[in-house]
Amino acid sequence: MKITSMYDVELRGRKVLLRLDINSPIDPQTKRIVNDNRIRKSIPTLEYLVEQNAAVAIIAHQGDTLDYQNLIPLEEHARRLGELLGREVRYVDDVCGPTAQAVASALQPGEFVILGNVRYLTEEVSTFENNVPLEAQEMVNTWIVRGLAPHFDVYINDAFAAAHRNAPSMVAFQELLPSAAGKLFFDEVSALTQVMTNPERPAVFVLGGAKISDAFGMMEQVLGNGSADRILTIGVTGLVFLLADGYELGSKVEEFLKKRNLDVFIEPAKRYLKEYPGRIRYPLDLAYEATDGARAEVSVDEDLPDALFPDIGGRTIAAFKEEIASAGTIFVNGPAGVFEEAKWEVGTRELWRAIADAPGYSVVGGGDSVSATSRFTDPATMSYICTAGGAIVRFLSGKKLPLIAAMEKAYASGR
Repeated sequence: MKITSMYDVELRGRKVLLRLDINSPIDPQTKRIVNDNRIRKSIPTLEYLVEQNAAVAIIAHQGDTLDYQNLIPLEEHARRLGELLGREVRYVDDVCGPTAQAVASALQPGEFVILGNVRYLTEEVSTFENNVPLEAQEMVNTWIVRGLAPHFDVYINDAFAAAHRNAPSMVAFQELLPSAAGKLFFDEVSALTQVMTNPERPAVFVLGGAKISDAFGMMEQVLGNGSADRILTIGVTGLVFLLADGYELGSKVEEFLKKRNLDVFIEPAKRYLKEYPGRIRYPLDLAYEATDGARAEVSVDEDLPDALFPDIGGRTIAAFKEEIASAGTIFVNGPAGVFEEAKWEVGTRELWRAIADAPGYSVVGGGDSVSATSRFTDPATMSYICTAGGAIVRFLSGKKLPLIAAMEKAYASGR
């Protein structure tokens, strides 16, 4: 991967436009940040820019049209960055308009500022990206690029978590400014490359959660190229594989999947079970809510109640923990159930603690997986915690990420 590092660019005293991904989980009632993992992960890059006495304006996003409840200003993000960095990080509630441009123009070496949430701009939201596909060179005419590019000497991207997004703030500044990637970018790529191309054996992937398109997005690739020796399916992914192998899970599960258009994954699951025999494991038992409201467990080989199954059962936990303990590499994306509720946290809690205790190289990715790591373990016990979710899926699926393509193009052009 031919991409310029920020360590290879002259930054001392220069004006730097820094794209971060500090998009954080938000409490729906208070609208406050509840997990600052991505903010913390950005600090080493910022500390280096402090050492270089650079003048830094940060552009970042929070929320999107697809999660509008999280679309809030970045004021708290600026305050948290300032606390962790040990210096003032100003906040300006303007992305690229007159106020932002004036601040950028007047920015002095050693000063840091976060500009407004880029997702307040139409050209930055997912619905625009999906409906108006633009090439990077066409994006130089977007408002954010026209407004900000003239005020900076260097563009640095340290937002690997958004690397799958073909948005102006991610791929267009490289068309105009000398461009480099930050420390976190290379850390993420290095960890995922080790999982994909050089894993210690056996390599065990633990794939779950409710957003099963992520699991299916990478599953065929990692099975086909041999990156994964075994896949342990949990959460909704596990239910889909049970259905694919002929188990009857009842009308409530079927309705749940159909309503969310997740039943379309049953046929691919059947194919994977046939093409990769013995390499995909699904739950042996499931947890459900009994008539008295208590947690109950049932083997998948018994007559199952017509219920939803918000967690895996004890036999599955024990079997999967054995797999995890003997793994040389463990990649995790997606929890075992609705771990936010105490009654259904058991599977996620026990598997995550097993991963933390395992001697193998462990990589955790995806927002819910990271939240579960913080809740049930000491994050320091995991080998690497990725900030990315969708970008992981694309990367491990062998697809070229827009950010990587843009950074390689900048390198090739000498920018």
